[in-house]
Amino acid sequence: MTYAKSYAAWQADPETFWMDAAGAIDWDRAPSKALFEDNAPLYEWFSDGMVNTCWNAVDRHVKSGRGTQAAIIYDSPVTDTKATITYADLQTRVARLAGALAQRGVTKGDRVVIYMPMVPEALVAMLACARLGAVHSVVFGGFAAHELAVRIDDATPKAIIAGSCGIEPSRVVKYKPLLDDAIEQATHKPEFCVILQREQCLADLVDGRDFEWDAFQADAPLADCVPVEGNHPAYILYTSGTTGQPKGVVRPTGGHLVALNWTMRNVYAVEPGEVFWAASDVGWVVGHSYICYAPLIHGNTTIVFEGKPVGTPDPGTFWRVMSEHKVASFFTAPTALRAVKREDPAGDYIGKYDLSALRNVYLAGERADPDTITWAQDKLGVPIIDHWWQTELGYPAVCNPVGIELLPVKPGSPAVPMPGYAMKIVNDEGDEMPAGELGAIVTPLPLPPGTLQTLWNAEDRYLKSYLTNFPGHYETGDAGYIDEDGYLFIMARTDDVINVAGHRLSTGAMEEVLAAHPDVAECAVIGVSDALKGQAPVGFVCLSAGVDRDHGDIATECVKLIRDQIGPVAAFKQACVVSRLPKTRSGKILRATMVKIADGADYKMPATIEDPTVLDEIGAALKTLGYPG
Repeated sequence: MTYAKSYAAWQADPETFWMDAAGAIDWDRAPSKALFEDNAPLYEWFSDGMVNTCWNAVDRHVKSGRGTQAAIIYDSPVTDTKATITYADLQTRVARLAGALAQRGVTKGDRVVIYMPMVPEALVAMLACARLGAVHSVVFGGFAAHELAVRIDDATPKAIIAGSCGIEPSRVVKYKPLLDDAIEQATHKPEFCVILQREQCLADLVDGRDFEWDAFQADAPLADCVPVEGNHPAYILYTSGTTGQPKGVVRPTGGHLVALNWTMRNVYAVEPGEVFWAASDVGWVVGHSYICYAPLIHGNTTIVFEGKPVGTPDPGTFWRVMSEHKVASFFTAPTALRAVKREDPAGDYIGKYDLSALRNVYLAGERADPDTITWAQDKLGVPIIDHWWQTELGYPAVCNPVGIELLPVKPGSPAVPMPGYAMKIVNDEGDEMPAGELGAIVTPLPLPPGTLQTLWNAEDRYLKSYLTNFPGHYETGDAGYIDEDGYLFIMARTDDVINVAGHRLSTGAMEEVLAAHPDVAECAVIGVSDALKGQAPVGFVCLSAGVDRDHGDIATECVKLIRDQIGPVAAFKQACVVSRLPKTRSGKILRATMVKIADGADYKMPATIEDPTVLDEIGAALKTLGYPG
């Protein structure tokens, strides 16, 4: 099978394509068909099937003889801990916690908020909810109390499962005071909380409301899996919204199982039993899809990694984990590789480890600049596969389908649409753009299985946010172009396409040029208000470790690079060197916040920001360039 044949099979008969994929899932009652259009444009998949996620992720592997295989490898350099949990052990742990939750009244459809660090118990909690048909909502561990309270009020959970703390390389983040504050702020109050006490920080428990993890489930029976409808919500995952009110993406159970299972072989090119590692966090969609669910559904071994790409203890930690655990397929964010490259530009640490098991590296979460891809390709000697998707979509929409066919890699492009997607580039009026021209990226409805079916308690907002501007299509919010070979190039969020004296320009294209400067480790370009041209681009660059040159000279060289490679039309005249860029905890650069600082506009501190103090440095740098800062 080639990519072209697989894609053509979907185009010719989507119903048969997805029903065939559904055959790899264990159904309590098989669906009568794939697509349900009764409530279009709120399409549903496999709605009349009955199925359980936990059975497919855990129990069926034990039943088929995989009980002694490692399901989860826990590797925590920040606590110097390693552990392996087999599928049989995982089944017992999950069934026990599910039994304890059921004893306290948690049933199908109830919501449970999970506020946990990167420990195996986070996956156990997610799977225990799935076992009962409860709907979990994982909130990134350490989120501010106010943001957690907003999510508690939106999801109205019966219970909250939390860790006492999270461990960072240089500090312990106490979760329990944040949780207590959030419950105090929230209008909705959970009936009870389950607290995983970590030895680095023992939390005070509220009598009658809080229960310690082990004691809570000590005498609980093992719960059976509860079948749910194919359109039953598997989870709610909140993504940031432009209004400041987070959007609760609802993931349907049946499509989630079918789509994720399909991607493990066809996208990530792994067979059951092999080790798959997504270096993310369970609080993000990557952690949901590719730390917890997809590897386990497919029968792989997944790694739960509690650490950072650098500093725990050095830029060789990724390679050490891969070597020790024989990782076959690795998934991380470009920002993580840039951090490693910045600390170890020559790749010296790579040579210290045996990476012979590693076949492919996948990048997603933000735009992967060609310079980072080229560096990783040269140093690792394996394909570096950029791929594109979103929290809303739940799994790769545009990628190089390595498990079907490794297509030629074009640095800067995540490659081609997967079955279920027919990406188009359109202008503001919805007219399709010619090859090579920049525009908004959309895809026709219906979206494929496993994508969001609505927003929690906000159907109107779902329609307005994604389906209204381009009728009959899903609006991705990203901008880019498609080349003559059908490869998609994601250049920026739609809001990051700037208008300079009437010319629509991509900040991503400028970042590509800056990233190619030999001294630049990572960079960001924003469009700031300009009285003459409407907007003007400003570049921020972080230097590789060991670079000791005049910052003014480097900035001048960056300006010249843009002028030489993009041209005077870019009107790129200002760049500055900073020590770091403001990012979310998942690695996305907070360009919109930087723009507001540059324009002197009011802004709300992003809930997901990794370190708020970085904004002070950005403001100071902008002031030196003549902006309000």
